[in-house]
Amino acid sequence: MGNRGIYVETLIDAPLDRVWDATQDPAQHVRWDVRFSAIVPTPADDDGVMRFTYVRRSVVHDVHGTGVSLGERRRPDGTRTSALRFATGDRLSPIRTGRGYWRYVPTADGRTRFITGYDYDPGWGVLDLLVRPLLGWATAWSFDRLRIWLEGGPEPEAWPLPTVLQVWRPDRPRASRTLRAPVGGSRRDDHLRDAPPTVAALPEPGGPS
Repeated sequence: MGNRGIYVETLIDAPLDRVWDATQDPAQHVRWDVRFSAIVPTPADDDGVMRFTYVRRSVVHDVHGTGVSLGERRRPDGTRTSALRFATGDRLSPIRTGRGYWRYVPTADGRTRFITGYDYDPGWGVLDLLVRPLLGWATAWSFDRLRIWLEGGPEPEAWPLPTVLQVWRPDRPRASRTLRAPVGGSRRDDHLRDAPPTVAALPEPGGPS
């Protein structure tokens, strides 16, 4: 994995518990995150590690993969994190293996900073120069879709991916409303540099825990 990891951050006017539930529940996750069409989890083990399978459907091809995640409900500073590793053997997938994290940071006024940083091994070689910006945009667009929903707006399903035929509306999700790099950083930074230790400690997807 290189040092051009994807970073997205948004500020949601909702308590941390609400953001946690909407993102940690697989049935809720796929409603707002366009990167996944289905996530099927298995019961977590004694250490809280959960394995799952996932599907990303498209009109051309469905990509199937496996993953493993671990969520930390409480940290001394009031934040929470969730670590993830995922992989697929599908030769048509633009991603082979990846890892990343979600960070939840409560603010003094009751809002939640929701952050992700992740990187992956590309499956399409040099074409990753096109794929990576699109994945970054899809992540950011999904984060704004989530924000609108949790702040009392329409359900996520009200906002399918935009097309060139749609009329622009100010209330639609927009990737440009999110931060694409940490304050003081750049998009080319290693966005796993400050990842929680659980990212490195997670077992391989699909393998024994």
